[in-house]
Amino acid sequence: MEVLWTGLHAIMSRDPKLTCKTSVWMFPIYGMASLLAPISKQLKGKNMMLRGGIYTLCIFVTEYTTGSILKKFNVCPWDYSRHPANVKGLIDLSYTPLWFGAGLFFEKLLEKEMAFEAFEAGKDS
Repeated sequence: MEVLWTGLHAIMSRDPKLTCKTSVWMFPIYGMASLLAPISKQLKGKNMMLRGGIYTLCIFVTEYTTGSILKKFNVCPWDYSRHPANVKGLIDLSYTPLWFGAGLFFEKLLEKEMAFEAFEAGKDS
């Protein structure tokens, strides 16, 4: 997801190589999306706006927390301090619609994974 996002920036800056940029620190951070599984189970059947809002909040909390820790060691790969809607340079509130969509996307991935696991468990019975 990170590579796709930075690749889109390359398109906008007319980089014909479509150069992407990320950090190894992002792999465990994005991996934390798997922690949305129990939240997703609790939200099943709820309104999409509520689910997306909760996922967005979880993503912002994760981004702020991990960014704060990485910043202490001077290794935080992002800095939103030049963005008008930033919070301590660690989160950018203008990304709210993107994180809303990403949360619902993660939900669908987790939903498919849980359905596959249930199918596999039923085969073993």
